[in-house]
Amino acid sequence: MSLPRIAVDAMGGDEGVRVMVEGAALARRRHEGFKFLLVGDQARIEAALDNHPNLRAASEILHCDDVVGGDELPSKAIRRAKTTSMGLAVNAVKTGDAGAAVSAGNTGALMAMSKLALRTMPGIDRPALAAIMPTLQSHDVVMLDLGANTEADARNLVQYAVMGAAYSRIVNGFERPVVRLLNIGTEEIKGTEELREAAAILAAASAEGEGGLALQFDGFVESDKINRGETHVVVTDGFSGNIALKAIEGSARFVTDLLRQAFTSSLRSKIGFLVSRPATELLRHHLDPNNHNGAVFLGLNGVVVKSHGSATAKGVAHAVAVTARLLENKLTERIAQDLSRLGEGTLRRSPRAAAAVAPPAPDSEATA
Repeated sequence: MSLPRIAVDAMGGDEGVRVMVEGAALARRRHEGFKFLLVGDQARIEAALDNHPNLRAASEILHCDDVVGGDELPSKAIRRAKTTSMGLAVNAVKTGDAGAAVSAGNTGALMAMSKLALRTMPGIDRPALAAIMPTLQSHDVVMLDLGANTEADARNLVQYAVMGAAYSRIVNGFERPVVRLLNIGTEEIKGTEELREAAAILAAASAEGEGGLALQFDGFVESDKINRGETHVVVTDGFSGNIALKAIEGSARFVTDLLRQAFTSSLRSKIGFLVSRPATELLRHHLDPNNHNGAVFLGLNGVVVKSHGSATAKGVAHAVAVTARLLENKLTERIAQDLSRLGEGTLRRSPRAAAAVAPPAPDSEATA
């Protein structure tokens, strides 16, 4: 597989250059076709590459020693888009020097820079942050928005559904993914006016057979069913999505910590741990966020992937692999094709929707 090179913000994340370079090297060992533009302090990147000759042969370095801080306001960071490693990585996508960008840095700043440099696709009012999460089934669930925009009207939710379905078709291989809207109940009368309006539009559009959307809309889903595997795509606004995501992550950590305490509480428990170790290792692997790392900004004229700031090299490698799959399967083209099936008259812009076209100030947006 030979792909356009991937720009990596080597300075982003909790540990910066070491983990980002090691993760890129791991991805390169698994897929020889990957090529990289490593953006950051050249001396530090060169030193890290000494341990990864295979990556060195497939990489170019773009020197930059200015870094976006983890707690830096997006409105401040965006003024330095032309001098920071994050900004230059995104700009490489805009200029065509790279096919996609990956960063583990400040989420709000990355979203603001990406929107400014790449702009939103025709037919998309606002981009959304999407990620994959584990389920009880053999496939993952795609969820969006996870924090790019705190509010969403019916028009936005329908656009998120189209983008999420296109993403699910790539990462999970479903021809018509099952899509549901996150709600406080599954009954048709539940939820806000925006949710019910979006549900009506999606139900009509997905029921049109071959001429309709490439998804199966199946109503509403409650938050306790997100990880059951019955739904392929969960759609919500960024405020609710961010809360749901962190609640799920917190619950996963709670379970693993509880098991750790239980298995170390006594000698009998330690013996029990040895007996059940294969099962607990499977659980640990399934809940490890590094195995699902890589959130995508959907709806932009280019591919930008956000790696978790605390991701290990394995997590960064997974984010790079996700990025490569999106490039290989032409994500933006797929979304554009699906949007064209909606038609101009399907989404009538209400006054609320019209107001939503202009994105809020970056500092007011939620971040994952």
